[in-house]
Amino acid sequence: MRIRSEGLTRRRSAMAAALGLLLVGGSAVPAFADSTRSMQWHLDAMKADEMWRTSTGKGVVVAVIDSGVDQANPDLVGQVLKGKNLEPDVRGDEHTDYDGHGTSMAGLIAGTGRSNGGNGAFGLAPGAKILPVRMPESGVGANQAVENEEFNKVAPVAIRYAVDRGAKVINISLGTYAGSQALTDSVRYALDHGSLVFAAAGNSGEGSNMVEYPSGTPGVVTVGAIGHDAKKTDESQHGPQIDLTAPGIDMVHPCKGGTQLCKTSGTSDATAIASASAALIWAKHPDWTNNQVLRVMLNTAGAPTSGAKRNNYVGYGIVRPRIALKTPGDPGPPDVYPLPDLAAAERKSPSASPEPSKATGDSENSDNPTAAAPASTSVSDDSDSNNTGLWIGLGIGALALIGAATAGLAFRDRRRKSAAAAPPAYPHQPPYPNPYQQPQPQHRPTLPPHFAPPPAAPSGTQSSGEAPLR
Repeated sequence: MRIRSEGLTRRRSAMAAALGLLLVGGSAVPAFADSTRSMQWHLDAMKADEMWRTSTGKGVVVAVIDSGVDQANPDLVGQVLKGKNLEPDVRGDEHTDYDGHGTSMAGLIAGTGRSNGGNGAFGLAPGAKILPVRMPESGVGANQAVENEEFNKVAPVAIRYAVDRGAKVINISLGTYAGSQALTDSVRYALDHGSLVFAAAGNSGEGSNMVEYPSGTPGVVTVGAIGHDAKKTDESQHGPQIDLTAPGIDMVHPCKGGTQLCKTSGTSDATAIASASAALIWAKHPDWTNNQVLRVMLNTAGAPTSGAKRNNYVGYGIVRPRIALKTPGDPGPPDVYPLPDLAAAERKSPSASPEPSKATGDSENSDNPTAAAPASTSVSDDSDSNNTGLWIGLGIGALALIGAATAGLAFRDRRRKSAAAAPPAYPHQPPYPNPYQQPQPQHRPTLPPHFAPPPAAPSGTQSSGEAPLR
């Protein structure tokens, strides 16, 4: 997406300020003039500047299993480690991003904002390091079955490599339509060795809404997307596989090519934000296990306003790392995985489910789509309560299922849309095949010639609203 013009940028800043009131329950976050930082609404809503006084993610390695990461990006210089290239047929190595997606995810996680004289784009965890693992390019297989087989052959290798190289957090903003026992075993390997795996839910919420993998794999933390109004975006997939949600619309971040600044939307972006949130918490509490970090993320998330523990639209709620850093509560037992899908998968007979899915079993907390009511936008004054300003999904009517045969090739969970005109609140997902499997063209944004450095954000009240971001 191209960056907004100055006029639209100012309107975006006003929207971010309004959302700050909703999420924080206090005075609006400060404006950052016309800097790149002013366009990053999600950082305002999550009160990132306040969080960074406590943690920047320093000391935590986040693996980005994707299309490669451009280590020369001005906002990623010094952030990207030597990784692994699992795509032998495309020129370059893991630092050669063949379509830009991996660099974007890395930028959302660990961008430093150093470009443009310190007025570049920030990631949510600017102190974290990125371990790039380049996956094979999608869209080159003969058919869907071949793509599924290739993904399930390479992804387990990528996950195990990331774990063995010390990645505490593994970000997989990719998806395909079939899992495997090898994929399941690799996720279990990651958990057993102290890592967390975050994966995008997918962007077919208005279409087939088919479960994707690895998001449907037991032990993976599946992430959906919410928008400016703190509700599930239309495209974000829903179902019992959803564990957490995070901002995933109009996300401004460092990227590959052109001006090296892009705006995108999707559950890919939301997953990067969730991964960065885990890095922030882990940096503050390096002695915690993966189970404890995830438990605190779940316990401090902005839960559904219906009062349910979870629902199929926002899962257990919106990630709120600021609350997790400020009042984490009891992290619980270090050796007990806090989500139910692993235990449920292990109870199944191997003959009944050789490739267990966390989305196929009964879900006592799953919601009927037609029964989901819109969330209240009122703000609670109890800003540090886990139930403050909860985020919930929009009620979704009956969905027309699109057959798997029309799903097209295995795809990266991405959304790239043109911003030549002001978009609707939620861009609409076109029918399959997913157009975002194609390389993302970079657009030259219209930016003001001068940037004012962001002032230090005053400590404010905690975010609240539908589901407080921070």
